Amino acid sequence: MLTFIIVLLIVGFICGAIARLLMPGRDPIGVVGTIVLGIVGSLVGGFLQNLIEYHSASVHSFHFVGIIGSIIGAWVLLLLIRLTGLESGHRRYRR
Repeated sequence: MLTFIIVLLIVGFICGAIARLLMPGRDPIGVVGTIVLGIVGSLVGGFLQNLIEYHSASVHSFHFVGIIGSIIGAWVLLLLIRLTGLESGHRRYRR
C-alpha cells in the first residue's frame, strides 16, 4: 500500500508538471498543487477515455489511465481552472 501511494505521488507530480509545461503562462501552484493536478488529471483522463471509448458517462467506471491520458486530463483541468478564474493569486477585479 505504501508503494502504491509513493508511485501515485511520483506519477501525479510527473503528469502535473508535464501538463503545466504544455500550458503556456505561469501557474501559482506549488509542488503539492502539481501532484494534486496530476492525480485529478488522471481521473479526468479516465472519465474522458470512458466517454470516447464506451460512449458512457458512468460515474462508477472511473479508472486510472496511462501516462498520456493522465497528462491530457491534467491539461484539460488546468485549462478549466484558467478559464473559470479559480486559480489562486490572480483575482479579477471589475472597475
